Amino acid sequence: MKKRHSLLYHIIVFVVAQLVWLSLLGLWIYWYVYNYIVFEKVGDQVSPYISYDITNVVPFVIGLVLLIGLSFTTSVIFRNLNVQLRLTKLYDNFIGNVTHELKSPLSSIQLHLETLKTRDVSPEKSNEFINLMMKDAHRLRNLIDSILGLMAIEQKRLVYDLEICDAGTMIKQIITESTEQFHLSTDAYNVEIISSSEIAIDKDSIKIVFDNLVDNAIKYSVNDVKIKMKINSNTKKIIVDFVDNGIGLLPKEQKKIFNKFYRIYNPDIPNVKGTGLGLYWVKEIIKSHGGKISVSSEGKDKGSRFTIELPVYKPAENRYVNKLLKNSRKQKQKVTADA
Repeated sequence: MKKRHSLLYHIIVFVVAQLVWLSLLGLWIYWYVYNYIVFEKVGDQVSPYISYDITNVVPFVIGLVLLIGLSFTTSVIFRNLNVQLRLTKLYDNFIGNVTHELKSPLSSIQLHLETLKTRDVSPEKSNEFINLMMKDAHRLRNLIDSILGLMAIEQKRLVYDLEICDAGTMIKQIITESTEQFHLSTDAYNVEIISSSEIAIDKDSIKIVFDNLVDNAIKYSVNDVKIKMKINSNTKKIIVDFVDNGIGLLPKEQKKIFNKFYRIYNPDIPNVKGTGLGLYWVKEIIKSHGGKISVSSEGKDKGSRFTIELPVYKPAENRYVNKLLKNSRKQKQKVTADA
């Protein structure tokens, strides 16, 4: 509520400032035109010491330009301030979400450790506690890795370990690993390879992409998860369609879903937690591979379709991919030399 009042305050200040400048401009123009008319009509009847010179137009024009410039500058400052307020609000939400995401598994691990320390626990229960703690530790590691990975991408410090492979085979292997990681049964997903070509990708990074898509499909599904994937190719690109049966997306959400810190709230599944970084990370990974990702949905409760496009590898044409491959080789050589 405090931030809304702050934004309203700045809007009021901006509007009042513009009205003041426009009023001043109007009075200035009125004064100039009035004096001009007076001199035109009775200029020859006034004292010869009072004269009207066309050069007096120059200060008027300069003043007018300065006023317009000041008004424009005020508009730019207000726009930047408004953007900053929105970013601050998103950042505050992000900090709150990350804090919750960190505290929840830490509290769980602490509780299980205290139970194991203070009570006699059966071997079966002990193994159950250990498995739960490993799951929570894995959740913490994924969260930290996602934040560090995003920082590396945004600061252009992430070097990909690219390999040239068959797109259909590699992507099918990756999605299989992702579904196994999230304990989905084999009948919960289907991968159809229509056609395939060679592609240059970093397997670990692309797995992050599909891990996030599978995780979202699970989080935002009210019924049993169903995932359908279709892999196709043409002379220029590999096209991967990832379709889930989740809650779907409204048109306004489709435009924002890849924004940093943006999260969807749905009253049907209010307990979904996250940082709002997953799909932003997905977009940046695909973008850094020379591709793009988009989303579409027929509406509420009708699922979502994510379409990934990646360039087909052609040594003579893919300058961007060749540059990434060159950087990957340098990184490997550096690691070998350091070892």
